[in-house]
Amino acid sequence: MLQTNAFDYRQQIPEIMKALVAAETTIAAGDLDPMLRHLVKLRASQINGCAFCVKMHLAEARKDGETNDRLDRVIVWQHVDDFSEREKAALAWTEALTFLDHGADHSAVKQRLAQFFSDPQIAALTACIAMINLWNRLMVASH
Repeated sequence: MLQTNAFDYRQQIPEIMKALVAAETTIAAGDLDPMLRHLVKLRASQINGCAFCVKMHLAEARKDGETNDRLDRVIVWQHVDDFSEREKAALAWTEALTFLDHGADHSAVKQRLAQFFSDPQIAALTACIAMINLWNRLMVASH
């Protein structure tokens, strides 16, 4: 018989989970603005359809002082004036790394990113985006 129970990744891969939490902690300790990290994590979670993560990142962002108006419009960030050019560059990078188009040329997105972030910040932002994509996939797999 086909097993359809949810995958309990915490039970099945505890050492990997500890390493992932450590990586997340290291990213959070960096110099990326926590509000920017919230926006990036929310947008990737929306794209990936991870309801658990969307709910969690909305709550965390609100707790840290993000406004409901901006959170409501993250999904349409390109079409509103609620976000700074720096935030828009980060959200564009989030989408580029979350919607994996193997034929895409990311030169313009990278150039835009370089206008607002240092190389170490771009690396940290990229790690943040990679981590939320990983968490999204684990959470989707667990339901």
